[in-house]
Amino acid sequence: MKTIKTITFIIKSTLASLCLLGATMAAAAEPQHWVAAWGTAQLVAEGDNVLPAQHWRDSSLRQVVRLSLGGQRVRIRLSNVFGTAPLQVEAASVALAPRLGKADVDGATLRALKFNGRGQVLIPAGAEFYSDPVDLPVAAGVDVAISLHFKGEPARQTGHPGARTSSYLLPGNRVTDAAWPEAQAVPRWYVISDVEVLAGAATRAFVAIGDSITDGYGVVNDSNTRWTDVLAGRLRAANLPVGVVNAGIGGGRLLRDGLGPNLSARFLRDVTGRAGVTHALVFIGVNDMGGQHRNGSDTPADRQRLLADMQSAYRQLADQAHAHGVCLLGATVTPYSGSGYYHPEKENEEDRVALNDWIRNSGVFDHVVDFDAALRDPARPAYMDKAYDSGDGLHPSAAGYRALADAVPLSVLNQPCKVRP
Repeated sequence: MKTIKTITFIIKSTLASLCLLGATMAAAAEPQHWVAAWGTAQLVAEGDNVLPAQHWRDSSLRQVVRLSLGGQRVRIRLSNVFGTAPLQVEAASVALAPRLGKADVDGATLRALKFNGRGQVLIPAGAEFYSDPVDLPVAAGVDVAISLHFKGEPARQTGHPGARTSSYLLPGNRVTDAAWPEAQAVPRWYVISDVEVLAGAATRAFVAIGDSITDGYGVVNDSNTRWTDVLAGRLRAANLPVGVVNAGIGGGRLLRDGLGPNLSARFLRDVTGRAGVTHALVFIGVNDMGGQHRNGSDTPADRQRLLADMQSAYRQLADQAHAHGVCLLGATVTPYSGSGYYHPEKENEEDRVALNDWIRNSGVFDHVVDFDAALRDPARPAYMDKAYDSGDGLHPSAAGYRALADAVPLSVLNQPCKVRP
């Protein structure tokens, strides 16, 4: 009897081991692809956003970003897209940055970045280059630091001034030093474009593209409380494998350049050019309408032409998204009647209402996210609710940013994108 029990035990143990081995092999064999876990939109650094030349000359720049996805391997995309001459990066590294708002990194996680096996790279004018992949286990919600060493300043600087996150500067090549106790902080990003993780086939990315409300105007520096950050937290809490990329530019417009290129011109690079993107949301328009009222001719004919031009541009964005297998969500324009900057009048509010009605009912978008309904004052729908207004009548408060994040249905991002013919 003991012999039979022993044989039975051996058989069961063997079967269990085989099942475990099979599961392990299946996991190892799962198709993987690169997915954007963080990204930002690029523009020309001008005026106060220009990093002084002495901070490029034989200097190191350490920049901290928060990832929305985890993985075992990462790679970094560097950008010289607005440069007018090649950009030489002399050395680079990546590491976990456990203390938000501090320049130091976890030395045990520090990895040198290579480019085709070399420690330095020349990025041509107008180009963006990937680093070689590195083994660096990361979890969704962690901060990583990308350190770059330069010998000289770019001919024209590419970056993202609205980082609302501290970057750090030190003289010399310090990219492999974990501690930067004497570093100088600057609240901008330069050269970095994306952090991607190698993830399973079900993992994907969502890109939000828009203006200063998406860029996070007014959030506390290093707080990571833009509406896209809050949305990324919701996705993590729901255990959904969806990364979030913020492609907002403060002052951005749909049709005309502002503080950066117009959204129509940058859509392919900033949305469909991201790794693993399946869904995107476009949230734009207040600067187009407000800017015309503030700075240009605002006759009834001009306003009608602007609305027609914006609708045409939206259709083009949807067509471009669908051509790349991306579902496009359209967000309604939030109230701005209280704006002391644009001083909108009754006619401008009528145009905003008309545009929002078109966004909701045109059928151009795969889904509509009603940001207007999320923030407006029920008693005065031309205005933001006071609880959601930062005080300028245009940009949301911290509570307003949370309300925008809550208005995005996770169920839409969790379902496969089925692009319409």
